Amino acid sequence: MRKLLIALFMMAPVSLLQAQQQTVEAIFSNAMRSDVAYENLRVLCETTEGRISGTPEAAAAVEFTRQIMLEMDLDSVYLQEVMVPNWNRGEAEIGRIVSPRFGPSEITVVALGRSVGTGPDGLSAPVVEVHDLDELEELGREALEGKIVFFNRPVDQAHYNTFDAYGGAVDQRFHGPAEAARYGAVAAIVRSVTTAHHDHAHTGVTRLREDGHNIPALAVSPVGADQLSHQRRLDPDLRLYVRTTSYTLPDVLSYNVIGEIRGTHYPDEIITVGGHLDSWDNSQGAHDDGAGCMQSIDVLRIFLEEGIRPKRTVRAVMFMDEEIAQRGGNKYADLADERGESHYFAIESDRGAFTPRGFSVDASPGRVEAMQSLQPFFAPYGMHEIFAGGSGVDIAPLKNYFDMTLVGLVTDSQRYFDLHHSSNDNFDQVNRREMQLGSAAMAAVIFLVDHLDILVN
Repeated sequence: MRKLLIALFMMAPVSLLQAQQQTVEAIFSNAMRSDVAYENLRVLCETTEGRISGTPEAAAAVEFTRQIMLEMDLDSVYLQEVMVPNWNRGEAEIGRIVSPRFGPSEITVVALGRSVGTGPDGLSAPVVEVHDLDELEELGREALEGKIVFFNRPVDQAHYNTFDAYGGAVDQRFHGPAEAARYGAVAAIVRSVTTAHHDHAHTGVTRLREDGHNIPALAVSPVGADQLSHQRRLDPDLRLYVRTTSYTLPDVLSYNVIGEIRGTHYPDEIITVGGHLDSWDNSQGAHDDGAGCMQSIDVLRIFLEEGIRPKRTVRAVMFMDEEIAQRGGNKYADLADERGESHYFAIESDRGAFTPRGFSVDASPGRVEAMQSLQPFFAPYGMHEIFAGGSGVDIAPLKNYFDMTLVGLVTDSQRYFDLHHSSNDNFDQVNRREMQLGSAAMAAVIFLVDHLDILVN
């Protein structure tokens, strides 16, 4: 990295590098003075709460973001059609411990995305507690048939990187119910995949079985999980009653929302910046990922207000359906290939509107090193991390077609999974300054990779 940085500075005139630094400073100053993206997020959260794909709320979010960009004097604003899943949660879920020893007690539960319902009467069954998927095979059908399987493995709090902690526990949510069904279980309940210990239940998508034999699947809050586990140990006759009326309708038409500033030198080369517009239906979806969408639009606003004309076309994309089937991201990449587009760089914001720490880079070692050469531009703003890693779910499909650099905005992750997929992911959890720093970071990195041409082979 240092060798590349030295070479970059030796080749570039001092005046040019000073100009780039001044532009970066102007970008950050603009973002930190502004509340446009923050206020746009407030309206999005308050008017389109529960905008899971296929819902009227998701359709309203599409129109809201389209109108924002139509009012910005962009070179183009358009919708990109995509068929999306149409899963409906139905009525509020019920979870109730029924214990001869302790009596009945309610616990906080929420249906997992794509789950089937129990029917209007709900269901009641004994509970078998497990801590990993291997235990299902060890217990076998004899122990699990007719039971509710309770997956109770918490995230490992020892991880500094909370995404690693989440990754170590999420398999039980995604695969657990489908695997439990294989052994004759009648339902599955999963400890919420969160770093917090509170009474919010965290939803998320669960895998469906190809044979169609699916069972009701719910998440339980950490407090509820501890209560269920404790009472089950002391009362062997305990049963759990759950009720969910969730169901799935046929796919419906929705849209990715796209706005562009056309490039001056290489207009046919595309730089994508985006977030996903859909969110789980149990919250306002502020951090996941309304903020990422508003930050992406804010990149275009900053460029326009600061008079920054990109060499390449900068395209802000509000992706639809990241949470369930990732149809928006896949459609975007497929159409880019079909149309013969040329994609140069993409960045996604989907780690919450927390203080940015840097960028993760999905690219060849040489391009990772090129990106690391930009670190001195970001050091004054507390961003010291540029490393090889993943980018984002919605921009990742571009790798199937293009030899390009993909980047994820990395934020301080310590609070993200306290809110992620829960009823607590609301606008009041967003700090304006933290959010605006994210807008500035993405605008600055796009400006630098575009104007310095550091990713050109």
